Amino acid sequence: MQTQFDSLTLENREQRNKAHELCRQFNRAPSKGHLKKLKSIFKQAGEMLIIEQGFHCDYGNKIRFGDRVYLNINCTLLDGGEIEIGNDVLIGPNVQILTINHPMISLERLERKNLASNVSIGNNVWIGAGAIILPGLEIGDGAVIAAGSVVTQAVEDYDLVAGNPAKVKRKLN
Repeated sequence: MQTQFDSLTLENREQRNKAHELCRQFNRAPSKGHLKKLKSIFKQAGEMLIIEQGFHCDYGNKIRFGDRVYLNINCTLLDGGEIEIGNDVLIGPNVQILTINHPMISLERLERKNLASNVSIGNNVWIGAGAIILPGLEIGDGAVIAAGSVVTQAVEDYDLVAGNPAKVKRKLN
């Protein structure tokens, strides 16, 4: 479900500036202290959450990480909508998880409104390097997203998907 999202409100600008600054600090010097500050803005930061250098998010306060989640280098989470990541999720380098879209009609884009759609990623999911998860999608438990895939549709539990657009290649388990 898409909801209208105004990124230009004072509250959103302030939260975005705070998140961007914490990301910059962490990426410049990925110390435990900077990681702790970064984790403090998340809606939830589960046990043993590991985030490698190069992480970027827009707000942080709309992201929920489960336990034992690993984000490799240069991951981007655009969280105008909610992003929920389950337990035991592996996220490869250069992965993008997006919740923001824009109107298709050009005149509507001039109004500077965004459309937000939540993303949900189940438990024990592996998202390969360079994959892109588009707004409004659910990724089921045990799924694998192959490297370089562009996910445009929901992924069921234990599906292996690959390609652009990502298509089901086979069931796992």
